[in-house]
Amino acid sequence: MNRKFTQTGAFVAFLLLAGASISCRQTSALAGELDVPTTMVKQADVQLKILTTGALRSKESRVITAPAIAGGTLQIIELARFGSPVHKGEVVLRFDPSEQEYNLAQNRSDLEQAEQEIVKAQADAAVQTAEDQTALLKAKYAVRQAELEVSKNELVSKIDAQKNILGLDEAKRALAQLEQDIRSHSASNKAALAISEEKRNKARLAMNQAEENIKKMTITAPIDGLVVIEGNRDSMGGWSFTGMPLPDYHVGDQVNPGSPVAEVIDVSHLEVYAQVGESDRSNLKKGQPVDVEVYALPGEHFTGKVESVGGATSHEWWDENSAHKFDVTILLDKPDARLRPGFATRLSIRGDQLSNAVSLPSEAVFDRGGKKIVYCKRHGSFEAQEVKVRALSEGRAVLEGIQPGTVVALVNPEARASEKAKAGSNGPSLGPSAK
Repeated sequence: MNRKFTQTGAFVAFLLLAGASISCRQTSALAGELDVPTTMVKQADVQLKILTTGALRSKESRVITAPAIAGGTLQIIELARFGSPVHKGEVVLRFDPSEQEYNLAQNRSDLEQAEQEIVKAQADAAVQTAEDQTALLKAKYAVRQAELEVSKNELVSKIDAQKNILGLDEAKRALAQLEQDIRSHSASNKAALAISEEKRNKARLAMNQAEENIKKMTITAPIDGLVVIEGNRDSMGGWSFTGMPLPDYHVGDQVNPGSPVAEVIDVSHLEVYAQVGESDRSNLKKGQPVDVEVYALPGEHFTGKVESVGGATSHEWWDENSAHKFDVTILLDKPDARLRPGFATRLSIRGDQLSNAVSLPSEAVFDRGGKKIVYCKRHGSFEAQEVKVRALSEGRAVLEGIQPGTVVALVNPEARASEKAKAGSNGPSLGPSAK
């Protein structure tokens, strides 16, 4: 009985071994049938290089806007050409000053009239004062005269004495009224003079404002640089959207106060703005040398250094490729008069030198479920193995978690197998046999 069980177990083991052998042979055959290209993991010194593209921009620029002057739109009568070089203090933009010159003439006339009114008010006040002083002396004399007549009442009849007393009262009332009138005249003269002076001050202020507005009509370059003309949003009623093509401002155009018309860009200190992926961010440092190629100047070679690396990713909702990007600025070592802001560039940032780094072509690294894997060829089949990507450099991925000499697939063998199986299932098939 035991012998029978032993024979049965041996037979089952044989079958399992045979099945496993057949399975291995099938897997090996499948790997061979897939014809998957492979490469070998290498270990060598690697100079990290981050390749990206960017664009030139100026470190300093100044926007030139229409002056904030009330009264409606302004008309351009002079405007520097697009791309023309200017020096600090040279005229870039000039508006028609006719309206302000008219205002200046009108305000100057108002000022002169106000000054004449002040002179007249002062003269009238002087005349009035003189007349009041004369009348005051007469009134005081009349009071004194009436007092003398009253002092004679003991020598005259009662009727005359009563008349003298009435005369004194009347003289005093006339003097009191006159003094009140003089105070009223003085206050009235001061008020009239104050009104004239206020008109003069208002006219002078308006004249000074008009003179200042005329000066603002001529705008000079605040720095040395090139002139860039802005898009004319005023021609679209003051509104626009991102990416909307706009015509440039030209001589004769009407501009709303405060609208940007031009920009002076300093081209003596240019920098390159670029973006790098998340995997390259950790390999960037300030001061790293950069080789710069400018597409507009083929064959020319420029150099620079990493000036800054953004610490936060930037993402535009409309651009999926902008996710997990980091801003990088590169300062050029030497200025070049041929370079212009906006020129597209190709950058090669030289990073650290890695000794005995384990690397393979970057196309051999695949993403599966958010993890980086490679397909290692072992025993005739491919096995997925998780790895850690330290850096990417010139098409090679520097890895951790894999041994040098390992053979890996350059294409996804699982996808290749799926394609091959699908192709086989869609092949020709025989129909049912005829009876």
